[in-house]
Amino acid sequence: MVAPSTYFCFVVFFFCSSNFALNSAVQTTSPFKKIYAFGDSFTDTGNTRSASGPSGFGHVSSRPYGSTFFHHPTNRYSDGRLVIDFVTETLSLPYLPPYRGHKGNAPHGINFAVAGSTAINHAFFVKNNLTLDMTPQSIQTQMIWLNKFLESQGCKGAVSSSPECKAVFDDALIWVGEIGVNDYAYTVGSSVSSDTIRKLAISSVTGFLQTLLKKGVKHVVVQGLPPTGCLPLAMVLASEDDRDDLGCVKSANNQSYTHNVVYQKTVQDLRKQFPDAVIAYLDYWNAYATVMKNPKKYGFKEPFMACCGSGGPPYNFEVFSTCGTSHASACSNPSQYINWDGVHLTEAMYKALSHMFLSGTFSHPPFGSLMDRKQHV
Repeated sequence: MVAPSTYFCFVVFFFCSSNFALNSAVQTTSPFKKIYAFGDSFTDTGNTRSASGPSGFGHVSSRPYGSTFFHHPTNRYSDGRLVIDFVTETLSLPYLPPYRGHKGNAPHGINFAVAGSTAINHAFFVKNNLTLDMTPQSIQTQMIWLNKFLESQGCKGAVSSSPECKAVFDDALIWVGEIGVNDYAYTVGSSVSSDTIRKLAISSVTGFLQTLLKKGVKHVVVQGLPPTGCLPLAMVLASEDDRDDLGCVKSANNQSYTHNVVYQKTVQDLRKQFPDAVIAYLDYWNAYATVMKNPKKYGFKEPFMACCGSGGPPYNFEVFSTCGTSHASACSNPSQYINWDGVHLTEAMYKALSHMFLSGTFSHPPFGSLMDRKQHV
């Protein structure tokens, strides 16, 4: 019998957590020489396996994870590359190493994202008896990791203009992947309201971004939350009458959408506070929804069913037999699937989203203009 805590971890993840050709505006020589990335499982390139992380998808270090592109598990929550990997390719940079376990310099940047991470500090969930198997890392943890990394490079202090600090942040792009959906997940079934989570989560991420901007960073990309109601696990857990125009879980999608509306206003306020910085907002919700409205246009035949899982149609997802377990199997054509394991996306979907972010209309301002701004500094 599977422990209740393991089941809860699955519920948590319901809410979480060939080169890529772009148009000529982005294919120019990159002005960015390094990337520092933050976020959760949608951005994590390996920190979970070297830190105490969630057990719900603990098979991420085994096949068939990583089978499409890398041909072996890389501790990414997908069959292949993530959005951040396509970003590094676009900027002609190596894939970002995870912070945990990394030693020495990081000339091209480093990834601090960790699966299961929350926006709100872990202490909040402990206080409300909502810990169970949850990942203890939060966005604040990732800031602590960044500060330790900066100190190792000779850069110390909240605000520093030392040559060492300039060397770290010069020509650097700060990438803040989606963060916050785990916060809502950890409070499912509790007395903590969505309004409370939204306020606390956005306040926390705002403080995180302010700290970065005060350190002198000038080019920041932040992602909104995806429509979590379109994930197979959401579809399995929700009642059949809880559906929206996309065919997804209406209550979950409304929650993510409302969060993003408030988050975008906060980003706009940060632009006013730090006029010398460029902060691009990636509209994850509407980019994903655009694919869901016409999946065939993007090469997808299965918008709802997980490629890797068990149980068969319509969702191929069973809570206790997820991808990587003995009862699960992977499809032979993941490029035709939007979802990989019931919660995380396929490389094909990440690739489609990357194109929409980097050369489409779902980045505000456009990513190309951020590149141009950096080139003319």
